[in-house]
Amino acid sequence: MSLRVLLQESPRVIMLASDSHALLFRYNHSDGLPNSDGTASNPKNLSPVARCIVEFTTLQSLDLSNYRSLQASGVYGTLGLINLGPDTFLCVIVNAVCVATVRPDCLNQNEHDNYILDEADQYTVSYPGSGEQPYNLGLDLPDNAIDHPCVELKKILSGGTFYYSVNFDLTNRLQDRLSEGSAFDIDSLDEDFLWNAYMIDSLIKFRSRLSQEEKTMLDTSRMLTCAVRGFVMTVTIPAAASPIQGLRSNYPSTLTIVSRLSCRRAGTRFNSRGVDDDGYAANFVASETVLWHPSGLCFSYAQVRGSVPIFWEQATGLLPNQQKIQITRSPEATQPAFDKHFEQLELRYGTVHILNLMSASRVGEVELTERYSYHTQKSPLNRAIGNETPSGHRLIQSHFDFHAETKGPGGYEAASMVRRLVQDRADSFGYFLCDTTDLPRDGSDRSEKLDMVHSTVILQQQGVFRVNCLDCLDRTNFIQTILSQMAIEMFLSHRNERATADFWMRHSSIWADNGDALSKIYAGTGALRTSFTRHGKMSLAGAIADARKSATRMYINNFADKGRQNTIDMLLGRLVEQRPVYLYDPVNDLVNYELRERAHEYTTAETIDIYAGTFNLNGKGVNLKQDLSAWLCPQLSSHSRQPDIVAVGFQEIVELSPQQIMSTDPSRRQVWEQAVRLAINSRMRDSTQEEYVLLRSGQLVGAALLIFVKSSALRKIKNVEGSVKKCLVTAHLAAGFANYEQRNVDYHTISHGLRFQRNRAIDDHDTVIWLGDFNYRIGLSDDKVRRLIQAGDLGTLYQNDQMIAGRVFPFYAESPITFMPTYKYDNGTDKEKARIPAWCDRILRKGNNLKQIDYATAPLRFSDHRPVYATFRCTVESIDEQRKGDLSQLLYERRKPNVRLARADGNEKGHEDHAGYVSVADGLPPASSDRRKWWLDHGLAARSQIQPPQNNARLNPIRPSNPFAAANEPDWIMVERSEEPEGPVNRSGNLPMVPPSRGSRVSLRPADRKPGTSHLSSVQVSSKDELASPTLPSPRRFSTGSRKPAPPVPKKPTSLSKSGAGFISPTMNTLGRFATEDPMKGNGSNAPFPSLSARKGSGPTASQSGHPPPRPGNKGRRPPPPAASQSRTLSVSEGDGERDSPQGNLLDQEDEGAGTIPPLQPLRPT
Repeated sequence: MSLRVLLQESPRVIMLASDSHALLFRYNHSDGLPNSDGTASNPKNLSPVARCIVEFTTLQSLDLSNYRSLQASGVYGTLGLINLGPDTFLCVIVNAVCVATVRPDCLNQNEHDNYILDEADQYTVSYPGSGEQPYNLGLDLPDNAIDHPCVELKKILSGGTFYYSVNFDLTNRLQDRLSEGSAFDIDSLDEDFLWNAYMIDSLIKFRSRLSQEEKTMLDTSRMLTCAVRGFVMTVTIPAAASPIQGLRSNYPSTLTIVSRLSCRRAGTRFNSRGVDDDGYAANFVASETVLWHPSGLCFSYAQVRGSVPIFWEQATGLLPNQQKIQITRSPEATQPAFDKHFEQLELRYGTVHILNLMSASRVGEVELTERYSYHTQKSPLNRAIGNETPSGHRLIQSHFDFHAETKGPGGYEAASMVRRLVQDRADSFGYFLCDTTDLPRDGSDRSEKLDMVHSTVILQQQGVFRVNCLDCLDRTNFIQTILSQMAIEMFLSHRNERATADFWMRHSSIWADNGDALSKIYAGTGALRTSFTRHGKMSLAGAIADARKSATRMYINNFADKGRQNTIDMLLGRLVEQRPVYLYDPVNDLVNYELRERAHEYTTAETIDIYAGTFNLNGKGVNLKQDLSAWLCPQLSSHSRQPDIVAVGFQEIVELSPQQIMSTDPSRRQVWEQAVRLAINSRMRDSTQEEYVLLRSGQLVGAALLIFVKSSALRKIKNVEGSVKKCLVTAHLAAGFANYEQRNVDYHTISHGLRFQRNRAIDDHDTVIWLGDFNYRIGLSDDKVRRLIQAGDLGTLYQNDQMIAGRVFPFYAESPITFMPTYKYDNGTDKEKARIPAWCDRILRKGNNLKQIDYATAPLRFSDHRPVYATFRCTVESIDEQRKGDLSQLLYERRKPNVRLARADGNEKGHEDHAGYVSVADGLPPASSDRRKWWLDHGLAARSQIQPPQNNARLNPIRPSNPFAAANEPDWIMVERSEEPEGPVNRSGNLPMVPPSRGSRVSLRPADRKPGTSHLSSVQVSSKDELASPTLPSPRRFSTGSRKPAPPVPKKPTSLSKSGAGFISPTMNTLGRFATEDPMKGNGSNAPFPSLSARKGSGPTASQSGHPPPRPGNKGRRPPPPAASQSRTLSVSEGDGERDSPQGNLLDQEDEGAGTIPPLQPLRPT
């Protein structure tokens, strides 16, 4: 079913429309990350956060007159939303080709020939329902147009390796989804193989909050699409060539291959190797062979491949098979991740049989094989259960040296010898077989969906083969083809049938295509040896093609894979600066706020102790009998505990010769690893505590870093390869007193240039410990430094240290140095050489959760440096995700009925104000904002319904603004006009928004006042820099009763005064504000509240300079005087006869018209 993509320009809304429903997307910009209280923050200058309003509604409820079409042809669904920089994009499938038919639903391959903005630009015009196709007005884009930000994503998505289905679960094998029939259920998808999980996650959460009826409608519309990566293909087997001849049918059978590539540790060949701490292996693919017969009989066989599940890396190189393999973790630190990997496989597939195809003669592969066998023997799955024999183990390993077996005269045909190695286990594993009885009538269209509600399971697969070589590409695909053939032969033998040569040719061809597709994803080229796989023999053309592929792989792996890896990480949302699209949901903002307030219910804090030590070895070796305990196991302060993590950094672990720089010898590092392990574990044995194991070690020429952890902490540590939240760095900067600038350059090069996986930098970690030989010296003469050392004046020495100048290590901290300089001594003595002593060896820290306890040196004398050590206490928070999720769901259901949601089509404003929509207490409405009022949310009146008691009654402008304060002023006054002004009426409906014309008279008197009541009070005028016109109080109900006197107004000094016989006349300046001036003597009185009066018939008073010039019609007026206080009071005294009184708020702030304050009728009792 095709969907339409429609656009509304203002407000900008993109719509996915089916025949009956629509899914609307509206962008909502936010300047930062949404916090749990609904506000926004933007730490580390990250890109702004995009929040999107999504709405699912019926098409009939929308007005489509403002929408235009964005796509000439229909689309097939959406893969989700993604942020690229400051922009948010909706990824849709614009073209699809049916590539497979499985029982007999259709799988579609998405080929994004054009991303949507290529065809729909600002000149495209179309209207829904008009039957017209979008057309371009003939205006071409300029040649220097900016590249579309989705170009790289479009390349990877349109590469022919992504597949989707709207009615068939591609993420699970047939055996696991049989209970669902062919139904497509988003909730049951396996996220290990869901490649658009990051993009569609927000939409799946949106779906989960819909009602059951809306969920059904959304699923029926097939708008949300789930994609896998790998290979899917179906070949048709004619009825005459079908291997199942016992069940007669004139319809053809189908043979399908479905290979699902895991997205958990996805990447390119040399960027993704081994396993991660969660047990996910690189290049892990689950392949399934499905044979379907028109009678309803369906056969399925699954097998998996994946990188050797230990921690190892391999650098790129220009020579084939010469790339060096490095195992990065010790056996003890590797075992937990290894066990996780196979426990997951055993839980999903049953018994696992490892089939290792690596060479027994290549050095790197031999090392991997030995470690693979070691961990297999240590695995809990390799132990017999109860009285079972070893053959009943749930993890079995076999080794088949593919190169050695196929090197003889038999060539690749000798690979079939693997059958004898695995035949017994293949028979015990079996295969999956089911029979479907509900079939369409004869003559019906086979492309129609079958109602498979009555499938009978005949046999289930009980185990799986896990095949691997070094890359898990060429050799692995060759052997998996043989295993698939063995399973089909076993199925046919149970039926006493045999397949024809034509069928096996089709089987080999589809498996060769599978190998090519998977190899292109991982290595950039097709698989090798596919000539033999397809045709059963190796030809000269095939050998030449393999050589060409090898050369192409070399180029791609060395020069293109880094960019491909970055695009993969972007698609999966793993870049450090990448932020997901947050859907606008005020209920969720409320829930996040409450979750933060109740964090103690699901969060526990614990502290871990860290030991860090650094030592410049000056190229010296180590005697294993040498005592290192003074440095590695010192007597710590009473506040220190036994460390959980020990980090040791070495510099000049080898002599810095050209030979070592070109090819570093790791043997010296391995000897030091053993020495450090013996030293730190010797004390553990004495105290009967658990021992330390080597987590990871690394070496770059002479610098090495060793990390040891307690064995109990291994399961709590993840992503040691670089994406950890705690970072340990060792460095050896440029030597020499005069090389100060070079050392600064070295620091900036390491700090900004060093990148971990997924583009993480050192500063992207929460906690950093930086240790090493920084080589910063003391900027004093040699004699002065030595005199200060003898005097013990370490403070003066530290003040002249080159490192504290502030040009390097910003935001890092160092504990006070209480030990003597660590450089430079004669080997074996405490005698300093003829060099200026300096603190070259340092340990720095950064992180709010890190507290340093010790900082000292150790008396080891076999180098010209002294080792330095420090201990830290780090606070780590552990979150119970299950408990947090349960609490979140409970709060969401509680808050949802009380919050009104905004609409995505823009018909309802104010959705931004729902952020922070939090009530201070249960039972009270949330606080209002400038755009949202709580009484409107609760359906109350939007405006006051109070009416004046009489036609000439107006609200009293000088009554107190606080309606609850006691005052003598009435609410209403009577206004008698001799000439009615023209102009609009303000919102309260009581006073004109423009002043009356010159000479008009306005008489004010109380409305329905009783005899004896007082008249007149004061008008309060407040301004920051100058006097402003008094604001109208808010409307309140009519009242005729007297009130208590208002509380006194706080007095402030003022420069306004009245002197002699002159009077201060209040006038209106050109900006519509009150201006006061003494025309005779100006302002000079110190009286804080002068009495202001206006004589009858007095004209306008000139204003002083310092303000904008008068507008036309205001000749003779000077600008008002500068304000001398922030609060002034104007008052009119009572008396007999008529007097002019100031009338406040007759002129709006926006009006710039001229005119005097009209004479006011005294307020008298009627």
